[in-house]
Amino acid sequence: MKESHDPMGQAIADYFKYGKAETLRVFSPMFDEDELPVATLFRSFEEMPLIEQTALKMATGHTLDVGAGSGCHTLALQQMGLDVTAIDISPLSVKTMQERGVKRALLQDFFTFEEQFDTVLLLMNGAGMVGTVERLPLLFQTLDRILKPGGQLLCDSSDLCYLFEDEDGIIELPDMDGYYGELVYQLQYKNIKGEPFPWLYVDADTLSEQAAACGYLMEIVAQGEHYDYLAKITKK
Repeated sequence: MKESHDPMGQAIADYFKYGKAETLRVFSPMFDEDELPVATLFRSFEEMPLIEQTALKMATGHTLDVGAGSGCHTLALQQMGLDVTAIDISPLSVKTMQERGVKRALLQDFFTFEEQFDTVLLLMNGAGMVGTVERLPLLFQTLDRILKPGGQLLCDSSDLCYLFEDEDGIIELPDMDGYYGELVYQLQYKNIKGEPFPWLYVDADTLSEQAAACGYLMEIVAQGEHYDYLAKITKK
């Protein structure tokens, strides 16, 4: 990814350098324009939601923080004494992590990584990077390669079924092609507009079924207030 097409990375770099950033705009055909508060990417452990805190406490051994962004999770784990590698496909994010004190931050695509780890973290709806339900087997094929024996994936996601809940609390999913949690996003920061990319919000049952089909076991270890959850996934 070129820096000129890296809106997330530029927002992260600006916030680190100046202590503030302009609006990181989020576009999707399914929603009105939204924004991502860049300050949330710089949270301390104490400021993180329970799901993220739980995941960090469960991390053991050589740990991989995928899509690490500003490195907030990696830095928290370093303070806990863990051996952590942070990866991201955003050059400016990786540069910022290095400047913030992340000991090992790599410009690296998760799906082509070759090292092995005891714990893999996909946080802040990190499972969404798979893009579509159809591509979920690719996640487990990657785990086959990079998880050490007895290793674990800790990932969180959200079930978007709440978007279809009426005032009586009844959820009626729309009649549509494809899975209702498959979205397309595009980010813009200042005049830097990134390419559209798919993102997946997967319900726990679907993720568990896909895990089982690929030879993995899934356990829900924490739940949030908005149909969000943290899953622990291990090899059968």
